[in-house]
Parts: sequence; structure tokens; C-alpha cells
Amino acid sequence: MADTDLSARVEAVRRFSRFYTRKIGVLREGLLGSPFSLAEARVIWELAHREQATASELGTELGLDAGYLSRILRGFEERGLIARQTSDTDGRQTIITLSRSGEAAFARLNTQSQNEIAALIGALPASAQQRLVEALGTVEALLGEAPAAKVPYILRPHQPGDIGWVVHRHGALYAEEYGWDERFEALVAGIVAEFVAKFDARRERCWIAERDGQPVGSVFLVRHSDTVAKLRLLLVEPSARGLGIGQRLVEECARFARRTGYAKISLWTNNNLLTARAIYAKAGYRLIKSEPHALWGAPLVGETWELDL
Repeated sequence: MADTDLSARVEAVRRFSRFYTRKIGVLREGLLGSPFSLAEARVIWELAHREQATASELGTELGLDAGYLSRILRGFEERGLIARQTSDTDGRQTIITLSRSGEAAFARLNTQSQNEIAALIGALPASAQQRLVEALGTVEALLGEAPAAKVPYILRPHQPGDIGWVVHRHGALYAEEYGWDERFEALVAGIVAEFVAKFDARRERCWIAERDGQPVGSVFLVRHSDTVAKLRLLLVEPSARGLGIGQRLVEECARFARRTGYAKISLWTNNNLLTARAIYAKAGYRLIKSEPHALWGAPLVGETWELDL
């Protein structure tokens, strides 16, 4: 009797597996209408959620054969989706990161996945959606080796809608926390408008930090001259502070600037932005110049900081 019950349960799980893989389109040649297989998409997802990784770490995390993973990574490199560099701490290891094209590919996959799942469950009543989530949690708890570590945030390139969010959140947040008036929001609007109008993908970048599908941080690196880049509009939402997002965004600017050939990064901030100033100092920036101003209502001291690369 026990063997019969187990066989019936095994068949039920297999039936569900066939149903679900068909439902979410895993059997299609390209996942989510993309040029990537399921395994390739998982590798991209993993790289997007790590600051850096080695091939062995990816293989262990995903349970992929080393030869198969090597072929995937070689294909990514040929398509310009990843960059490799020797580890600063261990010359025997090669660090793998997503290139800008790789980050853009992940952003498209991520958006398409969110849209497809939203379409899949969106027609259900809220109570049914909650039952579904609870059921999936039960499956994960029963079959998982350990509770999955929650990914605190990801970094991605800007997408439509992000530029407006940057302006809105800078205006609202700095008014709330520091009392700056609408002239600061106008300044931010001018900066991002110029960025979009003159955007040079080879030498400029915007990073958006995303948590639970929502933007929670931003930074821009823009060309000032052939040798100098400017870091602009660093912001982290109060709800996401304490996760190291600000430091990570500043580090990404320096990493990109070095790879792109800049010799220096310059930035302008204000003396009352204590958390940001601490991040800049920790990253190696030096205070070069200070001057008082009252551009947005309150008396402030503007500061120029520089980082030699």
C-alpha cells in the first residue's frame, strides 16, 4: 500500500512539473522570447545578483557541469555580455562580471519575466494569489535544502521610467530630509535631461539599484573630458539604507571609469550630506575645494571631491 501511495505522489509531482514548465514557457527554444536558453538565463541572473563571481562559484551555485558552463561563458564572451579580469587577491582566479550589454540583456529578461508572471497570476483574485504564494512557499520549504537567502538588491542600467523616478525622488527626498526647495529638483531635471540628450554608452553610465522590483537607488557617471568623469546624483532610498547600496554604486563608478580609460573622477556635494561624504572618503576621494552657497534656500557649503584612478 505504501509503495502504491508513493507512486501516485511521484506521478502527481511529475504531472505538475510538466504542467508548469509548459505554462511558463521553459520548453520554448528561447526563454521569454529571448535568445537565451533556461541555463543561460540562470547564469545571467546569477551574475546580475553578484558583485563578481568565478566560474567555479557559478558552477557550484547552479549545479552545472564545468564543461557546459565553460561553453556558456565562452558564448557570452563572444557576444560581449561578460568581462573577465584576474582577481586582485588571487592571480589564479578569473573574475567574471556582466558587461553593459550583459546588464541590458538581464534587464530585458527581468522585465519580461515580471510581466509574464504578472499576466499569469494577475487575473486571479488577491485571495487566490496569496494562496498560490503560500503554496509555492510550502513547496520551497519542503524541497529546499535550506531557506533561500533573500537577495537584498540588484544593480541594472536605466530603463524607461527611471529618469523620471530619479528626478521625482531627488526632489521629494531632499525636500523632506534637508528642506531644499524646488530649485534643486529643477537642477536634477536639467542634469538628467543632458545625460539623455548626450548619452555616450561607451563612456557614460547610469546604475539603478532595484529591490523587490522597485528602484531604491541611483548614480550617474558622465563624461567631463577625455580624462575626467563626473559622478552625479547618488541617491539611496531610506527604506534601503544599511545594505551597502551607496558604497556599491560608488565602487561601480570607479570600476567602470578605470575600464573606460578615465584618469580621474570628480564630484560635487554638500557638507551636510554626511553619509555620502563618508562613502566618498572611504572610496579614496579627496576634498579639493569648499565654497558657501544658498542655491536651494538653506545656507550650505558646496564641496568638490576628486578620485585619482
